[in-house]
Amino acid sequence: MSYQAAAALQTAVFGALTAAPALAGVSVVDAMPPGTTPGTFVLIGPEVAVDQSDGSGAGAEHRFSVSVISDAAGFMTAKTVASAVSAAVLAGGMVLGTGHLVSVTFQRAVARRLDEGGTRRIDLTFRARVEL
Repeated sequence: MSYQAAAALQTAVFGALTAAPALAGVSVVDAMPPGTTPGTFVLIGPEVAVDQSDGSGAGAEHRFSVSVISDAAGFMTAKTVASAVSAAVLAGGMVLGTGHLVSVTFQRAVARRLDEGGTRRIDLTFRARVEL
């Protein structure tokens, strides 16, 4: 098992999200901004990596989350941005600086209200298979 490609995968996901025309003007971050953050933004979040090595070589399965956080009324803004996030991650073409991305699939999404309903958050979980 190797965690070698984790940073390369995050870099590729960040690149895909920031290059997506449907996400133009939406901030993409990997840490919660300090203080109150009005508006809508995308947060590259937690990851779990599991060994997927076999006789042909080293590999890992990375399950990672990308969240959409929005203070817009209702869920429509957050869902529209989440749809664009999903499309960007699944579009293909992500190239890793370390390893080879075999596949990326959508696993699930959880939408919920935070801050007594003042904020919407949608956590999307993806599965990436990486060979080294």
